[in-house]
Amino acid sequence: MRARLITVTLFGLIGAAILVSLGVWQLQRLAWKEDVLAEIDGRIAAAPVPVPVEPDPEADRFLPVQAQGILDGDPLRVLVSVQGSGPGYRLISAFETEGRRVLLDRGFLAEGVALPDPIEDQVTITGNLHWPDEVDGFTPDPDTARNQWFARDVDAIAAHLGTEPVFIVLREMSVSDAPVTPLPVTSEGIPNNHLGYAIQWFGLALVWLGMTAFLAWRITRT
Repeated sequence: MRARLITVTLFGLIGAAILVSLGVWQLQRLAWKEDVLAEIDGRIAAAPVPVPVEPDPEADRFLPVQAQGILDGDPLRVLVSVQGSGPGYRLISAFETEGRRVLLDRGFLAEGVALPDPIEDQVTITGNLHWPDEVDGFTPDPDTARNQWFARDVDAIAAHLGTEPVFIVLREMSVSDAPVTPLPVTSEGIPNNHLGYAIQWFGLALVWLGMTAFLAWRITRT
């Protein structure tokens, strides 16, 4: 019986130690992710700069930019649902600035609301460069006949609107674009589940120790 108790105790302690170490690792990952999110938030809110000539999708992601130009042509609609506002569309327009054509995500337009009147004057925009990763194997092809897209596929939208694959998500515009509401870039959509994972590992460690104690008790009873 003593040998069995020693074996069970060692097995229980080693297993619990492994589970606790996994929980500690997740807490370390949590601290790392919070630092990353803080860096991203700082980058998003930094002072805007002119749009780079050749922006890099990795190095310039979330870069705040400012530009002057005009909105050209009819906007493209990307189906989206916003919490508290329901279904609607992101309006994506071609934006001409300093001899270039780039993409501008103007924001959210609720379903059933008419498109805003065209803005013909030159405007100043402030926003952030972004390359959304929203396309996967389940994303339907765009319905161009109805002007309805299902993801912000930067390359495909740029080809459709005849622009560079440079995507600006609007934060502010110098004129009213009502009833369109800007949906600026934030870090809220970046997953940060490490605290939940840590709690799960620590919980499993407690369960493991409880099962070990119960098994040891059964051994002593028999």
